[in-house]
Amino acid sequence: MDEKPSKSRSPFRAIRAVDYTVIFVRDMAAMRRFYEDVLAFPLSRELSPNWIEYALGSNTLALASPSRTATDPPTPAGSASLQLAFKVSAAEVDQCADELVRQGVALLSPPTDQPFGHRTLFFRDPDGNLLEVYAEI
Repeated sequence: MDEKPSKSRSPFRAIRAVDYTVIFVRDMAAMRRFYEDVLAFPLSRELSPNWIEYALGSNTLALASPSRTATDPPTPAGSASLQLAFKVSAAEVDQCADELVRQGVALLSPPTDQPFGHRTLFFRDPDGNLLEVYAEI
């Protein structure tokens, strides 16, 4: 009989960080414009027209067409696949909100001080994913 390894001996305990995050996209051109032009994320590398990477601190954010690594169908329009939270200073939350509005991006929630100690701002990318800019206050 196979025994399950104990959690304390699991090889996955060696994981210390998320190295990269992949967003499977429906509209690569729109997503690329948004992440490069609106959010001004620095392009790290483009492995193909279906795989684009941005350097964000110690993490890499990749935009990918689902067929690149899987054959899953795209998430239906109107459905968020994920939420990403980007940490900044408290003053920068408001500056980011101003820039998003200037760029024509609708805010789901303007900068708001939350009872759990964060100042948050919520909006969506072109594929409908929920994005948050926040600061600890």
